[in-house]
Amino acid sequence: MDNKPKKSAEPATEFAIRPRSAKRMQQSSDQEAHWKMAVYQRLLKVMDLSLIGTLGEDEARTQIRQICDQIMAEQSVPLSRAARQRVIKQIEDEVLGLGPLEPLLADPTISDILVNRYDSVYIERAGKLENTDVRFNNDQHLLNIIDRIVSAIGRRIDELSPMVDARLKDGSRVNAIIPPLALDGPSVSIRRFAVQILDMENLIALNSLTRDAADLLLGIVKARLNILISGGTGTGKTTMLNILSGNIPEDERIVTIEDSAELQLQQPHVVRLETRPANIEGKGEITQRDLVRNSLRMRPDRIVVGEVRGGEALDMLQAMNTGHDGSLTTVHANTPRDALARIENMVSMTGIAFPPKALRTQIASALDVVLQIERQEDGKRRLVSIQEIVGMEGDVITMSELFRFERTGVDEDGNVHGCYRPTGVVPSFRTQLERRGISCPLELFDPERRVEC
Repeated sequence: MDNKPKKSAEPATEFAIRPRSAKRMQQSSDQEAHWKMAVYQRLLKVMDLSLIGTLGEDEARTQIRQICDQIMAEQSVPLSRAARQRVIKQIEDEVLGLGPLEPLLADPTISDILVNRYDSVYIERAGKLENTDVRFNNDQHLLNIIDRIVSAIGRRIDELSPMVDARLKDGSRVNAIIPPLALDGPSVSIRRFAVQILDMENLIALNSLTRDAADLLLGIVKARLNILISGGTGTGKTTMLNILSGNIPEDERIVTIEDSAELQLQQPHVVRLETRPANIEGKGEITQRDLVRNSLRMRPDRIVVGEVRGGEALDMLQAMNTGHDGSLTTVHANTPRDALARIENMVSMTGIAFPPKALRTQIASALDVVLQIERQEDGKRRLVSIQEIVGMEGDVITMSELFRFERTGVDEDGNVHGCYRPTGVVPSFRTQLERRGISCPLELFDPERRVEC
């Protein structure tokens, strides 16, 4: 009988190794962080960083790498070649870029970067939030990065002005807020600028809408109907606005008005306008309302307002009612009906007292179509409703839904399933499309036809 002790089972061996491996990885990470700080502090002493701005980025990075290599050799840094390269790259990003955020900005799959505190950074990928291991050293480190962002476009952030909207070199939109307003420390939200310009085919492939709905929307744009895009934060309103604007004929003059420029129109005849905040003395502010008024003197064929948030809603309505057909804009709202109510509320912010019926009549006359976009729990952004504004019945604006997304359920992976269906209502603007030579067959609105699910 064999009395030799039995060997431990393989799973137990693996279980014993894992904690030590994780511990070694943490030690290696801590060691890299230590030497990064040491080499960076030495770099600040031996290199005149004021001259960096006079060099091209490639030349500046080359000089930083050479000096860091020399410092590491002098101090006999006990890191592998790969670890040294990682440390040097982090130091380059610290001097020339946005520090710990640079790897996230280089990842094209990330749509949002959300810094809650210096030690808490989240990202959004494919519509879902994910935690990351990205960390800043402390609040001051994060404040330095924020200051670098806002100073690059001539803005400032301090206790007197603790909130700021800015834009990165690639067009990404940045919002920063610091103490005393942010209780847990500085906070940054970055809405990434889409490098790939999407079109209707992309939305169809992503199941954000159907071919029938896409054909109808393209016809609406070409027929110069006024469109209001409604949805919550992060639902893709600007993306939809960009796609629709991209189908405006090239022989038309377009004026775009935005708080922070995000639209990527490819037509040759585009004038882009952007608001300006007040200076340190509280003067020089240029609002969206100022720009909308000015745009009317610029002989536009179309006016595209990135988002209406205040009194500019009145000027936008007046423009739509005075010959500037085919204008487009967006608004934050949960339903098409809420979108019209918000427009009404924003007009009241001008301080001009309109009788409710007169104001609603103007809204019904100015707007033709409302598109409702929704980001659902599976992270996908969908066009869930297309509604036509028909007119007035008494004091109420009447609307007719043309297409809707009908949910049928959610699978075990959390994916939302449903079908896009026409409601059977034929829009009154169909005649207008046909007169312009834009095909709009009646069967497009037949609720009995086969639908895509």
